[in-house]
Amino acid sequence: MIKIGTALFEAAEQFEREKGISKEVLIASLCDALAAAYKKHIKDKDATNVEAILDEQAGEIGVFRTKVVVKVVEDENTEIALTDAKEIDEDVELDDEVKIEVTPENFGRVAAQSAKQVITQRIREAERKMVLDEFMSKKGTLITGIIQRRTDRAVIVNIGKTDAIMPQREQIPGEYYKPGNRIRVFVLDVKETSKLPQVIVSQAHAEIVRELFELEVPEIEDGIVEIKSIAREAGFRTKLAVWSNDPSVDSVGACIGPRGTRIQTIVGELKNEKIDIVRYSEDPVEYIVNALSPARIISVDILADEEDRHEAFVIVPDDQLSLAIGREGQNVRLAHRLTNWKIDIKSESQAREIENRQVEVQYEEPAQEEYIEEDEEIIDEIAQEAIEETSQLAVDEEDSIVEETTEECTEEE
Repeated sequence: MIKIGTALFEAAEQFEREKGISKEVLIASLCDALAAAYKKHIKDKDATNVEAILDEQAGEIGVFRTKVVVKVVEDENTEIALTDAKEIDEDVELDDEVKIEVTPENFGRVAAQSAKQVITQRIREAERKMVLDEFMSKKGTLITGIIQRRTDRAVIVNIGKTDAIMPQREQIPGEYYKPGNRIRVFVLDVKETSKLPQVIVSQAHAEIVRELFELEVPEIEDGIVEIKSIAREAGFRTKLAVWSNDPSVDSVGACIGPRGTRIQTIVGELKNEKIDIVRYSEDPVEYIVNALSPARIISVDILADEEDRHEAFVIVPDDQLSLAIGREGQNVRLAHRLTNWKIDIKSESQAREIENRQVEVQYEEPAQEEYIEEDEEIIDEIAQEAIEETSQLAVDEEDSIVEETTEECTEEE
């Protein structure tokens, strides 16, 4: 046995406090490393009956081989004679297994050198697995981190046991991420790598709005108010469709809170991003009207209501057209993503022009048909006259031939 004292256990306990890796994992790694070093020492890496055992009370560790008790030994590496086994344990019988210590002399230094790499690798594996398990459970949730640094296309955020990456596409446009500032981010994905797991976080994802509302609005957390859909353009505007499962609870009012306290907290968290809260409805007309708020709507016509095709034609007052469409089409674009309906918006005067144009087309079509019929009658008359002229010419020509023949016959006589 190799004397190791209590220093190893003290170091393992300290490592557990600092890194969160249990003492048992470190001790198991040490035993596996010592067994691997022994197999390398005897040049038999395939030996299956070799193990290292640690006696924590005595502070010693050694290598043992498990051998089967037999009458006649044929393989010294796996078998032991009954008489030899009795010296170790008087109660042993044939076909029993006994553990024989095989720790070589002066093996401590060799074992330490060989075990160092194995222990380091096991610690890294344990740390990677621990981080992976922790953040896999946090995937799809909000966590708080500290901005470490900025790169050309990403922001590095420390989230505890590892650093997370926030790609440029997941950042809020125009936002300045200063190193050292605390930041709340959404865990978007966790990817396993050869080193520590790679955690991808976001501040632009629509689900971050859902998480914030669940934190601030108890009715949502309790399931009384339900978020049906979210459409977001990070840093600018978000539309949120909510529904109340309790008729006595106003879904929009619950999200806004007393004197707007709840919504103000969320807007502040999102760096003053504008948030429109609308009531969800199973009636597509009502849902579209709500989604296009704050614009006033005159009418909504459903053009197509199929499984893979939803189209609606919306008419608004002339002075509401720009409000309904929004800056650079933002309002109607978010309404489309919120409702999953393709929305064509026209002002009242534009709709009237379209209607008048359709009426003119309908009025002109019969005249065109009459003109075509008149043309056909004229063509028929011309064709009939041509036929009659042709027939008359043929008759005249035939008479002329007959007269000439008669004259010729008279002259010959």
